[in-house]
This record gives sequence, structure tokens and C-alpha cells, in this order.
Amino acid sequence: MSRGGIILASASPRRAELLESAGIRFDVVPGHIDETPLPGEEPVAHVLRLSREKAAEVARREEGTFFVGADTIVLCDGEIMGKPRDNDDAARMLAKLSGRTHQVITGFTVLERESGRMINRAIGTDVTFTSLTQGEIDAYVATGCPLDKAGAYAIQGGAAYMVERIDGSYTNVVGLPLCEVVAALRELEGMERV
Repeated sequence: MSRGGIILASASPRRAELLESAGIRFDVVPGHIDETPLPGEEPVAHVLRLSREKAAEVARREEGTFFVGADTIVLCDGEIMGKPRDNDDAARMLAKLSGRTHQVITGFTVLERESGRMINRAIGTDVTFTSLTQGEIDAYVATGCPLDKAGAYAIQGGAAYMVERIDGSYTNVVGLPLCEVVAALRELEGMERV
């Protein structure tokens, strides 16, 4: 499909795989924005703002009708855990999550460029980790997988065994609450099926 339909404003291969799994045709054009939290910005407000900014930034420079932006964070004890800075930061995050329940929050935006109509929502999922040994943390960090994941883990990959329980949307933990995004596309009449 050429540009002109649905544009995913994300470089995340996981988000693209999720949209593909729903039979949605789309193009990928990553957004380029500063993801630094604003002073005093609450976690939900943060992901909602970033998802809006990603969708809007791509809509300003690309052809398309509907733009989907998303941002995911892990929240534990009030700390917003985005992507780790390095291996040490990844190990710190995993140690903090070990044996505890945290929340994964994804903000998503579906923006219709012509009318300016927008759906902007946040979805939260509670995730409980099993207790991890330092050896398990070190081995997982050594894979390199944690470095581009919020909270330093991928539930759909090598960290699946770490997750004891989830309460809420699984796809939200992967990075895109698929049921809610598809519903938003339907609401804006922007979904194209294969």
C-alpha cells in the first residue's frame, strides 16, 4: 500500500507486528521527538503527550490519512522507567522489578489529519515479576535485549519466564494495546483490512 492510508508513527518492530496481526495495512514512519518528561509531568500525562506528539510530528511531514502514535513506560514506585541508558541501568531496573508488581502504561493516539479528529487514551496493565537472581539478571542483560525496551524487558521475548502474572492487556505490555487501537481506528473509520 502506498502512503495515504494509515501511518504508524513508530520505529518499534513490535508495534508493527501487532498491527499486522490484526490485518491492518499501514506504512511505518518513525516520529522524531524529545521524549524527556516535563518537570512535574505525571506518568499518564507523559505517555499521552508523547503519543500525540509522535502522531502529529509525522502527520506534519508525511502524506497519510490516519496517524498512530504510541509511547510505553514501566512505572514502579513512582519511577518512570523508559528505555535503559546502558547495561548497568537495565540491571538496576530489572533488580527493582524483581519479585514485585509494576504497571505498564501505554499512551496511544489515532489522529485523522484532515479533520483534526483525535483519539488519545492511556491503557495500564499490572505485571508481577517472579524473584530474579543476580545471575538471571546478568544473563538477560548480556543478550542486549533490554536496551531498547521500556523497563528493560520484553514479555514476548527472553523475559517471558520472569512474568508471573499480568492483569490487563497483554499487547499493551508488548507496546500497543491492540484491542483499543483497533477500536479507535474503527471509531474514526480509518481501518483498512487485508
